[in-house]
Amino acid sequence: KNLHIIAVCNIGGRLNRLPKAGSGDMIMCSVKKGKPELRKKVMPGIIVRQRKSFRRKEGVFIHFEDNAGVIVNNKGEMKGSAVSGPVAKECAELWPRIAANS
Repeated sequence: KNLHIIAVCNIGGRLNRLPKAGSGDMIMCSVKKGKPELRKKVMPGIIVRQRKSFRRKEGVFIHFEDNAGVIVNNKGEMKGSAVSGPVAKECAELWPRIAANS
C-alpha cells in the first residue's frame, strides 16, 4: 500500500503552516496504491517508521530505512493483521495494539 498524509491529528497549526508528523503520530491519510476497497477514502493511520533521524531521550539519534504507517480505526486498533518490519519504540509505547501485532 502507498499512503498519502492529508492531516496530522491533534496539531493546531499557525495560519497556513503545514503540520509535521513523526513516529507514533496519528494521521489522516488516503491509500494511493492498494486494494480497490481501501482506495479513495480518508481514514486514520499511525506512523510506525520514519527515515528522517530523530533524537531519543537518551540522546541517541535513530532513523529507519524507510517510511511506514499502518491503517487503524478511530480507537487505534489495527485494520490489518500484522506489521512487516521493525516498529519504533516510541510508537510501541503509545499504541500497545500495534506493538502486539508487530
